[in-house]
Amino acid sequence: QVQLVESGGRLVQAGGSLRLSCAASGGTFSRYVMGWFRQAPGKEREFVAAISRSGGNTDYADSVKGRFTISRDNAKNTVDLQMNSLKPEDTAVYYCNNLLGILTWGQGTQVTVSS
Repeated sequence: QVQLVESGGRLVQAGGSLRLSCAASGGTFSRYVMGWFRQAPGKEREFVAAISRSGGNTDYADSVKGRFTISRDNAKNTVDLQMNSLKPEDTAVYYCNNLLGILTWGQGTQVTVSS
């Protein structure tokens, strides 16, 4: 079973940038369409971005389109999320998983955007 470990979250001012990384181990990472998700306090987990197995196709939630970029490195078993022009409403715990959420969820990484 694939294990997922997210990192890179921290406190940042509005308008700033962060790069999150997700490291996968214990399975064939390249077989999965991967996604980033986030959960803000008191809200349900929501989709943020997805990337195809090869990395050639991506998809984004409307709320982050044009600001976030997802990428992956199948040789390193990692999937990253570059976040630019951050807004306070981007504050959440960020998780990576297969797009269908079938892998065991990691602990996530906290992103806090101050106004």
